Amino acid sequence: MLGDAMARAPLFPVTVVGSWPRPRWLLEALRARRDRRISQEEFDAIADEAVLLAIKYQEDAGVDILSDGEQRRDNFYSFIADKIDGVELKTVAEIVDLVPDKSRFESLLRNLDVPAYSIRNPVVTGRLRLGRRGIARDEASFLVSHTTKLAKIPLPGPYLLTRSSWVPGISDKYYSSREDLGFEYSKLLREEIISLRNLGVFFVQLDEPVLSEVVYGADQAQQTFMCAALFSRRNPKEELEFAVELVNETVKGISGVKTGVHICRGNWSRREDALLKGDYVPLMPYLAEMKVDQLVLEFATPRAGDVDALREYIGDKEIGFGVVNPRTDEVEKPSEIVARVERITRFIDAKKIYLNPDCGFGTFAEAPVNTPRTAYNKLRSIRIAAEELRRIYGGR
Repeated sequence: MLGDAMARAPLFPVTVVGSWPRPRWLLEALRARRDRRISQEEFDAIADEAVLLAIKYQEDAGVDILSDGEQRRDNFYSFIADKIDGVELKTVAEIVDLVPDKSRFESLLRNLDVPAYSIRNPVVTGRLRLGRRGIARDEASFLVSHTTKLAKIPLPGPYLLTRSSWVPGISDKYYSSREDLGFEYSKLLREEIISLRNLGVFFVQLDEPVLSEVVYGADQAQQTFMCAALFSRRNPKEELEFAVELVNETVKGISGVKTGVHICRGNWSRREDALLKGDYVPLMPYLAEMKVDQLVLEFATPRAGDVDALREYIGDKEIGFGVVNPRTDEVEKPSEIVARVERITRFIDAKKIYLNPDCGFGTFAEAPVNTPRTAYNKLRSIRIAAEELRRIYGGR
């Protein structure tokens, strides 16, 4: 199955990281579903239309491997509360008293100008069990039946889920340790990836943005709440080793579907100075140990450092190369994208390079970082660049 799909992918495939800006009418439906003013079935009918719109934008832009835009999700990880029994959304105001360094966390919220009652975080409040729709099986079924393009499904990674939803005083009533919870998540994600493969999904991406926070969060005054840094930090080396173990347990022995890990530095604001910065150098030894096919990394922002960080560690892995910044109005020129890619063809086989934005265009439903028009134009610019790269490197 994977081999046949690979044959359909051109050289320098154009793809996305996942999210697409939601229409206003979908945001209203998301709120109505959350408030139980409409049923799940009523919401799905509305969301279907939004997904079709996101698919159309991507197809028209020339995307080779597309997503459903994460249209059914309120954001990239808290949506699991609707999909996994034993997880509930709680506001920070409900759990802040359990944070070990409460004063520091409250200071963080003030710096970000985010009221504690407005942030909703998934918290493990029981034993985990997948619901009948799985984590993304409903999304995948609709996507693959409404496009002839290859399909990509992003999933929150096991370390992100563990870090974000483990709340001592609540979660430890059901799991003896954070490690036990992590391996439970790996088990559920593994089951989900196999199901997605069987539905015809080409690429499953595990999102692990919190890994950037592990190595750089302690040294920067501002952090992003999306990094799930609610509770006490441990030694970064131990955290990174734990993340590698969880990812490898998740994908162990799985074949017939492409797997990848996406790592960025936050994607909730257009203010680059409000987001984490730091290169991939300290992460690469650990990313090299992850048994996935592809590393999906951002390089269109100076905050991510230089591409030479990949040289020693990329090995046989593919690179999902971030070539446009999803948070800016400026649409990168195809010639600029070609020049960026040619910098890494010096040490990465052209056949292993995929082209994508640094991150999604609408990570949080209520706060997209760009408009559909600009997102479309950025993807179209990537496609034009890909065509030129295929001419240069002999692709079709």
